[in-house]
Amino acid sequence: MQNKGKYYITTAIAYTSGKPHIGNTYEIVLADCIARYKRADGYDVHFQTGSDEHGQKIETRAIEEGMSPGEFVDVTAGEIKRIWDLMNTSYDRFIRTTDEDHVTQIQKIFRKLYDQGDIYKDSYDGLYCTECESFYTKSQLVDDKCPVCGGAVHNEKEEAYFFKMSKYAPRLIEYINEHPEFIQPVSRKNEMMNNFLLPGLQDLCVSRTSFKWGIPVDFDPNHVVYVWLDALCNYITGIGYDAEGNSSDLYKKLWPADLHLIGKDIIRFHTIYWPIFLMALGEPLPKQIFGHPWLLQGGEKMSKSKGNVIYADDLVDLFGVDAVRYFVVHEMPYENDGVITWELMVERINSDLANTLGNLVKRTISMSNKYFDGVVADRGAAEPVDDELKAVCTGAYKEVEEDVAELRMADALTEIFTVYKRLNKYIDETEPWVLARDEAKSDRLATVLYNLSEGIMMATSLLAPFMPETADRISEQLCTGLYDFETLGEFGQFVSGTKVDPDPAILFARLDMKETLEKADKIQTRQKEEFTAHQIKAAKNLAAAGLSTDSIGDSKKDGKADSELDNNENVKPEVTIDDFAKLEFKVGEIIACEAVEKSKKLLCSQVKIGNDIRQIVSGIRKDYSPEQMVGRKVMVITNLKPATLAGVKSEGMILCAEDADGKLSLLTPDNSDIPSGSMIR
Repeated sequence: MQNKGKYYITTAIAYTSGKPHIGNTYEIVLADCIARYKRADGYDVHFQTGSDEHGQKIETRAIEEGMSPGEFVDVTAGEIKRIWDLMNTSYDRFIRTTDEDHVTQIQKIFRKLYDQGDIYKDSYDGLYCTECESFYTKSQLVDDKCPVCGGAVHNEKEEAYFFKMSKYAPRLIEYINEHPEFIQPVSRKNEMMNNFLLPGLQDLCVSRTSFKWGIPVDFDPNHVVYVWLDALCNYITGIGYDAEGNSSDLYKKLWPADLHLIGKDIIRFHTIYWPIFLMALGEPLPKQIFGHPWLLQGGEKMSKSKGNVIYADDLVDLFGVDAVRYFVVHEMPYENDGVITWELMVERINSDLANTLGNLVKRTISMSNKYFDGVVADRGAAEPVDDELKAVCTGAYKEVEEDVAELRMADALTEIFTVYKRLNKYIDETEPWVLARDEAKSDRLATVLYNLSEGIMMATSLLAPFMPETADRISEQLCTGLYDFETLGEFGQFVSGTKVDPDPAILFARLDMKETLEKADKIQTRQKEEFTAHQIKAAKNLAAAGLSTDSIGDSKKDGKADSELDNNENVKPEVTIDDFAKLEFKVGEIIACEAVEKSKKLLCSQVKIGNDIRQIVSGIRKDYSPEQMVGRKVMVITNLKPATLAGVKSEGMILCAEDADGKLSLLTPDNSDIPSGSMIR
């Protein structure tokens, strides 16, 4: 096959804060499909992925687990790599930002940028999101929350080094305008231009002193390098870039990258910060950055506290690797978010994989065995119906090639399965079982089975990058090899006289919906139990480290004294002691909390009440962030009838006080040592 040159593809490196769910795993599978396709298409591919291991969030997660940061990232990076390997991804390097070669180069890069005047020292006083490791201006917030994750931001003030972003912004704007293919899809480009570049860039904080888990600035060791400068540079350090001018031959061969494949939530860092860093270093910009959409669970972001997280290894246990690869690529649109549910997985596997593909291969091979002792031969008994079939088979490569060039991988899969569907229709049109009844039509029957075998192999050669194990099994059952892409424009490569597998195994068995959903329910119940146990452990470890927040902040009243509050407002009728006795009040401890996606007012808390864990939804988001809730002792009504708020079940009520301005203050026991589950009388 003709060598079409190098192709360097990367994924975003996965953050080592925990085990990646299927939405995170989608990216590595998508990248692997592209990398495998490009290899099969004649490119010299280098595929890099890895793990992002520094930052304040990692330092905190390590404390929660009772580990050092180094121990923690060793475990989580190992788990990420295990999942990537489980999904049969063919990366060439898995880089870790704790790797020695990366650390050395980050220090060199920081020094180079400082020496040439692009980095300067000052102090920062602004809004910071710990979850995203990012600073924001007031105007960039959405409802006073982080515009990316929706979490709380807080004021940070510290000495820091800053990068002069505005120095390079005009040059980047010009580059984006002159290279319309640089940021894809186009909607992502418009977002970056209109929301960030055109309004004007602020200088970027590129070091921190408030935590230690990062790469030290070698000439000022009180500072560690800001996680995004550290992480983004992996794309060049991983292939041998040297800031002192001694870059490796591999770097000179591969850079600039042909494709950075990333999630839409980190598009700003890759299309603004990263190109500007490269401009400052005097290096070419990557050819293309593609911000893919998210894979949502039933239309919602996955959340451990909601119990709706789906992990790749659980899916593989139920469905197999290739079925999962097929689903996540097929169900993800080019630009809009995709949806995954257990029910949809079963439906797709039964319809597309078991019926359209698996049944086609099984029937074709079985008929060859039944009618010709497994020998597939082209006896030249053609009829007009064959022409349309051959046209669909030979035209598929061009269609798939165009889709892959535009990174429309779901469309490419659809084109491949169009061939399989046409082959199934061909069986219905030619009716081999009818031909078999007439000895005089033996040559026609043989030709039909040859055409089916050839068509299957042509489509399967294109399918191999998406479902490599399945493609190998099909080629083994048909006793031939996969075809080179450059030959897919011609029909007739299958060697006449080949004898196929006498006992082909079923590729994909049909699944029972009820049985599968019962298994899925057990998996999600187990995950929720594990999450609750983890949160309890984390709260204890944070408390042991002196980081828990048991006390309530001062409930300000904007200068109003207690006597100014209207205590007669909304007075309710008197009740008897018997009425009061119907309510059960207990002390609860909040062990986990998150914002409710469909509401701007609600928080969803996991509350430990003795040995019980209750999920309680409260309308207190305007006064408390999820982070502020965790670790608090609160007063709870425990025998309130369960209700559903914004689609989330609530099993109780957390009590608050409300002042004249509507500000809420949680009611907490005076003695913070009182155990959860204690009765309130």
